[in-house]
Amino acid sequence: MNRRQLLAATAATLAAPAVQAQGAWPNRPIRLIVPFPPGAANDTLGRAMADQLSPRLGQPVVVENRGGAGGTIGSEAVARSAADGYTLLLGHIGTLAVNVAMYPNLTYSPVRDFAPVAMIATTPNVLVVHPRQPYQDLRGLADYAKANPGKLRYCTAGNGSAGHTVMLAFLHATKLEMEHVPYRGLGPALNDLVAGHVDLTWGGAPTVMPLARQGLLRALGVSSAQRVPSLPDLQTAAETVAPGFDAVPWYGIAAPTGTPDAVIRRLNAEINASLNTAEVSARLRQDGAEPSPTTPEAFGTLIRSEVARWSELIRAAGVTAN
Repeated sequence: MNRRQLLAATAATLAAPAVQAQGAWPNRPIRLIVPFPPGAANDTLGRAMADQLSPRLGQPVVVENRGGAGGTIGSEAVARSAADGYTLLLGHIGTLAVNVAMYPNLTYSPVRDFAPVAMIATTPNVLVVHPRQPYQDLRGLADYAKANPGKLRYCTAGNGSAGHTVMLAFLHATKLEMEHVPYRGLGPALNDLVAGHVDLTWGGAPTVMPLARQGLLRALGVSSAQRVPSLPDLQTAAETVAPGFDAVPWYGIAAPTGTPDAVIRRLNAEINASLNTAEVSARLRQDGAEPSPTTPEAFGTLIRSEVARWSELIRAAGVTAN
């Protein structure tokens, strides 16, 4: 064997373990970080995806709730993780778009530090109120709020959460004034709303509609431009008190930048296949979520456009997490 052949053989031998390791992905459990406590829509969607991906990938997909600071703590943890496909983020409109403007010293960039993997769903938010409130619809709410500026207290999962984002857009569109009461997650916020300690919130349909059906909350309307097929009796803000209003939170999975393209493509294919099954689509749609399979490139385009849109609105409102 001459020197050139020896060098080629040595290079092939050294490369083989790396190729085998990459080809073997996944060969251990995968963490799916949900950057909020249990109880919110992103937790519900994250667990639905984990249930589907575990058998498809042949490895456990373990949901890890790491809440705090409007989702920034968990999101940063993923951004700083090894780009090997074993740590993923259940991101949404807040963590991957709104937080850029909400947190002036944000320690990660949704565009620079994450590789888009796949959209999961859009979830038109539902405005729910405590049943003791005197108004029965969005028009009644708007009239009451105008007559009592600052009196109503709305709860959210925290600054920059999906519900907070929708409420900021709603207040901007309607010129209403309400007091914000942020919580460490939507679960605690809804507990206090059901108890009557606060008055209303915008929440993801999969999370708040079960409470409304039990009579613990009253649903008044949805945040999408069009009525939600699974909730046809709920009016839109656009057709009642805010013409043109359309604020629909979205959810998707992202990985640290540098994650191998083959891993991202595999994840995207398995997520899209899950979303296209009758079981999963029915599970999401029963409470108003709309499955949204797409390519990594299309998801990246959405993220960039949403960063621009919400940064303009948040800065115009003069709202920050601080």
